[in-house]
Amino acid sequence: MHQRNRVCAFAVVPFLALGLLAQATDQSAPPAASGQAAPAQTVKVAAHSSRWDYPKEVAPGSGQEVHIVVRGDTLWDLGSKYLGNPYAWPQIWELNKWVKDPHWIYPGDPILVEAARSTVPQSEDQNLANAEVADLQPDFKLVPKPVVGELAFSFQDFIRMPYLVPSTAEAYFKKAGALRIVGHQDATRDMLGSGDFIFLGGGTDQGVKVGDRLVVTTVVERKFHHPDAKRGRTVLGDIVQQQGVVRVTTAYSAQSVAVIERCLDGITQEGYAVPFAEPATIPNRLRTDITSPVPMKDPISKLIYIPDSKVAAAAGDMVIMDRGASDGFKVGDILLSARTMVMDPADAKAKTKDTTNFYLGQMMVIRTEEHSATCRVLRSNEEILVDDDITR
Repeated sequence: MHQRNRVCAFAVVPFLALGLLAQATDQSAPPAASGQAAPAQTVKVAAHSSRWDYPKEVAPGSGQEVHIVVRGDTLWDLGSKYLGNPYAWPQIWELNKWVKDPHWIYPGDPILVEAARSTVPQSEDQNLANAEVADLQPDFKLVPKPVVGELAFSFQDFIRMPYLVPSTAEAYFKKAGALRIVGHQDATRDMLGSGDFIFLGGGTDQGVKVGDRLVVTTVVERKFHHPDAKRGRTVLGDIVQQQGVVRVTTAYSAQSVAVIERCLDGITQEGYAVPFAEPATIPNRLRTDITSPVPMKDPISKLIYIPDSKVAAAAGDMVIMDRGASDGFKVGDILLSARTMVMDPADAKAKTKDTTNFYLGQMMVIRTEEHSATCRVLRSNEEILVDDDITR
């Protein structure tokens, strides 16, 4: 009896398996799980105004999608939205190398992002919060708070800082007691970096001691003219830029050897080593008295120089303005940048043109000369250009 039951049980199992297989074969494939990405499709990009040669069609890969930039977007914001961390924005830039300067993306630009990391289901609490704030209006007077620990000026800024020297660079270097770079250890390279050794045209006879630190500084533009057409014939001086910090390791009577302790963009032999003074690290403290038009307070300064042949400045860049210590500006001052414009340029009959201005961004003074100052841009709403206004 037990044997017969066992035989029947073995006979039933194959039929059950066949039945389940037939059922699975007859049913259509189940729908994709909620939140699963649809097959990637080529996105055609509408024609729009952009500085970059953007792709006209974008074919996202697996796990990717195309974000079309809207006004106010930045790679920093997209890093926070899609990767969960604003500091991860370089990962997005790496996917969109047609963007030549990550500071600037334009409405209509197609930005490829990793969509797989952005699929986060919204909780019921989040939905309730969305309903509560749906009717709120933006407060344009609010200024984004600095990131905790953010510096307005750091050592990294110091070792690449440009500034304007009156007269000639050679006269400035002589007055500062700078040493000329006369050679370096590796003659096969023109560009040097951290850890490389350089030779200086000065030694113990000039007071050089082992352990002395100096700032390598090079001339980037000679006989710099004021960009304003009315003042364009005025030569303001030479523009120099710091490249890195070196430390003397060996001192002879007339020459010495120094090692490059820190640099960012590389050091060339065509430079001088200027005595080093430890820079202050200044915490960021943005202003909140932001209005448009911006109240212009004398003396009004003009932006006259943007380094690295850039046509516009953005947050993190350093610029030079045409007012300095003699006008009361000092290190640490937070200034506002504005652009003045004629409200009705088409009215040719008007004897006087009514003008207004709009807010561009904030910058802090990080070095002053007698008649010029170097500033670091802290925030920018628009591209900041040469000849834009700077005020207290």
